[in-house]
Amino acid sequence: MSFDSRFGYNFDDLRDLAKKRLPKGLFEFVDRGAEDGAAIRNNHDAFGRISLYPRPLRDVSKRSQAITLFGRTQPLPFCLAPTGAAGLLWYQGEVATARAAAQAGIPYAMSTGSITSIEKVAEQAGGELWFQLYLFPDRAMSMQLVQRAKAAGYRTLVVTIDTTVSPNREHNYRNGFNIPLKLTRRNVWDVMTHPRWGAGVIGRYLATSGMPRFDNLPDALRRSMAADQRKTGLMPKNDSLTWDDLKQLRDLWEGTLIVKGIVHPDDACEAVRCGADGIVVSNHGGRVLDNAPATLDALPAIVDAVGDRTTVLFDSGIRRGSDIVKALALGADAVLVGRAAMWGTAVGGEAGAAHAISMLRDEVDRVMGFIGCARIDQISRASCFRPPVARVG
Repeated sequence: MSFDSRFGYNFDDLRDLAKKRLPKGLFEFVDRGAEDGAAIRNNHDAFGRISLYPRPLRDVSKRSQAITLFGRTQPLPFCLAPTGAAGLLWYQGEVATARAAAQAGIPYAMSTGSITSIEKVAEQAGGELWFQLYLFPDRAMSMQLVQRAKAAGYRTLVVTIDTTVSPNREHNYRNGFNIPLKLTRRNVWDVMTHPRWGAGVIGRYLATSGMPRFDNLPDALRRSMAADQRKTGLMPKNDSLTWDDLKQLRDLWEGTLIVKGIVHPDDACEAVRCGADGIVVSNHGGRVLDNAPATLDALPAIVDAVGDRTTVLFDSGIRRGSDIVKALALGADAVLVGRAAMWGTAVGGEAGAAHAISMLRDEVDRVMGFIGCARIDQISRASCFRPPVARVG
């Protein structure tokens, strides 16, 4: 991987470039959360409350970020999180992002809501691929996707459990960014004023395969983004799901099973009892329940609750390499990166995603040097400084 200064030097640079290139509706779909954005702010503020102790005069000349995750060694302590918009940010953006991850030697998680099919990504990108699954009211739909993932060679299933009902993302309504997509004066003008995206992404889809569709949905739900889906819904929610449904999936899936969307210690323990090989401490990047606690604040209690009985991954709010180090210091075994990689994909496809990975890799390496840690397993809670809470009275 090489650092490409065309894409800037940090998360904010990537975000600013993406904001210029993308239509407003699409940019805000990725950038914003639910309702007032409180959960996004909580995530950001939590990282700011923790500092890292500089520890000089330690031999850190041979720094390594290598970790072992689910029995496989990888050179970096993070993976690319499932994000459904990659194929709208860039033409076949899932392939581009997965290729960047494969070149970096880290896993890429395909989303159920992706545009490009899991089969095409496996064929054209390779690397360590995970598949993110939603459990549908009709279990046969979910099992259809599980079988497709297995046949395509995916060895890890990431089950997202925190979307019991549809989140309230008011900005999507205001921007007209809904499914089915409908032409309005606002979104037509939005596309016209972003001609590079219009020609390079939506134009290429229309010229080759037609209006984009969600190719990883079950057959009964797979339609173009412009098709009316009011009868079935794009992603039917299952508010009757219980832990028993997860146990049944565990019995059917022979590969690695990760449960994503946990912020409470009791739920973490329940996932372990259901046979999860790993859990993801996540509030969905602030995109579901607004006012959800910051995942960094929730992480230590969850790590203490599950001990070494399962692998703990961290998700939501990663913007810097120092954020990754802080999550590792509080007990995460690895970290999932979402928006940072998506902004990279939006501005440069595979090269942009590779830039985002390189940027985070270099930042983690620099921080490790400053805090006196040559290996990831040397990072611990002792690396963190939290200011004492002021007492009133």
